[in-house]
Amino acid sequence: MTIPEPEEGGGAGPEDGAPRPEARLERAVRAAEQALIEYEIAVETFRVEVENFSRLHEQKLGPLYARLEELDARILEARAARSGDPGDRRRAEEARARLAPIPGVEDLLHGWMDDSGLFPEAVAMLTDQAVRPPQRVRPSEEARKLYRDLARKAHPDLAQEEADRQRREEFITRVNAAYARGDEAELRELAEEWAKGPEPQRGPSRAEELYARLEWLAQRKELLALLAKELEESAIGHMLQLAPDDPDGLLDQIGQQLLTQVTERETELAALLGEAGG
Repeated sequence: MTIPEPEEGGGAGPEDGAPRPEARLERAVRAAEQALIEYEIAVETFRVEVENFSRLHEQKLGPLYARLEELDARILEARAARSGDPGDRRRAEEARARLAPIPGVEDLLHGWMDDSGLFPEAVAMLTDQAVRPPQRVRPSEEARKLYRDLARKAHPDLAQEEADRQRREEFITRVNAAYARGDEAELRELAEEWAKGPEPQRGPSRAEELYARLEWLAQRKELLALLAKELEESAIGHMLQLAPDDPDGLLDQIGQQLLTQVTERETELAALLGEAGG
């Protein structure tokens, strides 16, 4: 983290009305705090976007990936039946084993899958029916604005007393949960709640406490940088960065590519089964 350098020059001493020696250090701490809060907001915003995009990706494309895996297993099984080769049989068995359902998965999914193991979205896409649009969970621009404003005002790092820090941490936990759900109305209510609450007064800190504070802020920034790097380098993070302005369009594009692959696999399987029955 870059900490503002103390101002150079031979200013007047405290006896001449100049700020006390800790004043410049306190300004540096405040600047570092605000910079860290802004960075945390950016990282959390991206984390929510990655999480929500991951949900949309799984909901919309997961069934197609599952269909492709099923077709691949059936193709390997058809090839093994034709060739009788032990290696082909082993590959077919391994592919089928990867598709073995988890015990109790039907209960966990509450009947979302039909008897053939396909999700309704997959059935719709494979039969050219209208696809039920996935639930939109990305926060609106107004929700983002409310979240950023609340994070800047109520952030726990602005507390100097343990009681106030605890109050802020509990409040920010509620803010983060509402933001992750994209609940604009709840964020607005939380903003009103915070405006009515007590605003703690910040007192002067000793120089050694300020230095310790700067060191903690720098360590926190390093941890956030690691989290940001992990998000950016994840598969979903890479996808999101490919089309930050139109992630839904990217999902549609990938969906069409997967549908093409499904059609190709089905054609290949039909040919294999036709040859076997001929």
